[in-house]
Amino acid sequence: MKTILACACVVMTAGSLLAQNYYMATQQARRDSAQNDAEQQRISKEAGGSPGASGAAGAAAAPAPMDPALQATLKNVSSLQTDFATAINSTSDTPDPGQKVSLLNDLSQAAQGTKASSTSVKKVADDLLKNLSGKKKLTAAQQTKLAREVHALFNSSHLTATQQQTVLTDIQTTLTDGGASLDDAVNTVTDLKEVIAETK
Repeated sequence: MKTILACACVVMTAGSLLAQNYYMATQQARRDSAQNDAEQQRISKEAGGSPGASGAAGAAAAPAPMDPALQATLKNVSSLQTDFATAINSTSDTPDPGQKVSLLNDLSQAAQGTKASSTSVKKVADDLLKNLSGKKKLTAAQQTKLAREVHALFNSSHLTATQQQTVLTDIQTTLTDGGASLDDAVNTVTDLKEVIAETK
């Protein structure tokens, strides 16, 4: 009988110890979970998200800063497209001096590395204004594409020779489709080739 009683005491003590260990483990898990939730809320608040948002969602909500070079490229392409649209929508075949100044400034700012000479920039500006002024055939999409291509040629070190030739051919086609004479479009391409040589 003593043995049974001793065994029962040992089993009850072991059960009590196991239950106590289980209880302590669940309490520790609850404390860890609460700490983790508090840390996630702190991170979310620092990132500007709502307290219930997870860290990943809070970080995704904050926009990543834009690369300054990409920002400058997009701004320049937009400015060139605006210059082209202004020239195309003019009522005269000759641009006003303000249009020329704006285009010269935007072409001068197009290169992000080696810059083309002011003489070459002036030639290209004169060519483009002559080819675009009063020619209302170019759509907004064509104007934007032309602006991208001109910008790309002012940064020709990033293009292969094949890419450069493709862009030049496309510019010539766009200009002639827009109403420029073939001779004027060829002159523009020739002057753009000078820019390419200077910006390599």
